[in-house]
Amino acid sequence: MAETIAVSMFCILFPAIPLFLKERSRFFAKWSPLVVCYAVGLALGNSGLLPGRAAGILDGVSTGAVALSIPLLLFSVDIAKWRELAGTTLKAFVLACVAVIAVSALAYLAFAARIPDSAEVAGLLVGVYTGGTPNMAAIKTALGADMNSYLAVHTSDMILSALYFLFVLTVARRFFGLFMRPFSPAAAGAESAAPAQAQAPAATAMPAATAMPAEDPPFTALFRKGIRLPLLGALGADLAVVAAGLGLSLIVPAEWQTMVAILAITSLSLAASRLGRLRATRGTFAAGEYVLYVFCLAVGAMGDISRLMGAAPQYFIYVAVVLFGSFALHALLCALFKIDADTFLVVSTATINSAPFVGLACVAIGNKRLLVPGITAGIMGYALGNYLGIGLAQLLRALG
Repeated sequence: MAETIAVSMFCILFPAIPLFLKERSRFFAKWSPLVVCYAVGLALGNSGLLPGRAAGILDGVSTGAVALSIPLLLFSVDIAKWRELAGTTLKAFVLACVAVIAVSALAYLAFAARIPDSAEVAGLLVGVYTGGTPNMAAIKTALGADMNSYLAVHTSDMILSALYFLFVLTVARRFFGLFMRPFSPAAAGAESAAPAQAQAPAATAMPAATAMPAEDPPFTALFRKGIRLPLLGALGADLAVVAAGLGLSLIVPAEWQTMVAILAITSLSLAASRLGRLRATRGTFAAGEYVLYVFCLAVGAMGDISRLMGAAPQYFIYVAVVLFGSFALHALLCALFKIDADTFLVVSTATINSAPFVGLACVAIGNKRLLVPGITAGIMGYALGNYLGIGLAQLLRALG
């Protein structure tokens, strides 16, 4: 019992340290809490300091953290704003989803002989390249993906998506402008908007504060008067949604229960976000991020560095094929459907890098009109990512 409490409390409390330092120090402000939690978890898990029963405890912590993070991350999603996706932007978003699903399925076939969990990896990549890191974490839990495979995929994604975004920020618009039509405000239905106020580190890949109904407060502000009590109410709603999702999972066979629980929690969270008072509660997204960092720490502590390093090259190639292959296919489809280069690049950024990067992409291509529809596309992908990733993985499992 003492070991369980000690390991659990460490996982729950440690993420507060990098978040606090990030707010207090310019040096630590450059560090992603997600990367810090993964790194500390890996170091601790491979140090030999954890008790023998730690693996079971960490597995329970990571599973619980994923379930609890989903409602908090989705409560602030305003589904009504999906109507801001005009015809061209919506078409580009659908084509982005089609592209990543198609390339992930092909990559599964190419790597199935060398990577035993190729179907799970395909599902993880569909989740992260339509939504973001929270989707990949949820899909990992729903599919029961191997910890080392998950870490290898996530590490590869952080490196490759950074290279992709560098291309978007530099020469992408000039290159795709050679064979794609120019931007038309009337066709895109985009309205002028101010530049994004909040940006997230590349590793977090989560929706921006500008996409939320109210500006999300920093971590330390969650405990201030006027925020903490409504947030406690939202935490109560979080627990209720998780309990309902777990209850619904009990009506299916045991091997399906985790997947059904994740999908049920996702669906119930989106339904709950329709409640205006709950959606307007400040700090729910920041609290959800914190719980996700708990997941990162626990998963990192379960990783085996020797196995991770041995598997990394083939997973790196897998991720590269899916990322850049889906990007190329998305470009081809957008050209065929006469979607302009600006809309293509903004929607591609929203899906591959997620909504926080839309503001930077709009500035880089010199088109701020696409800020709001671009962020909306990212949030839409974030809400749909769990369904798409889990759905593809299950289909590939059945066919395989």
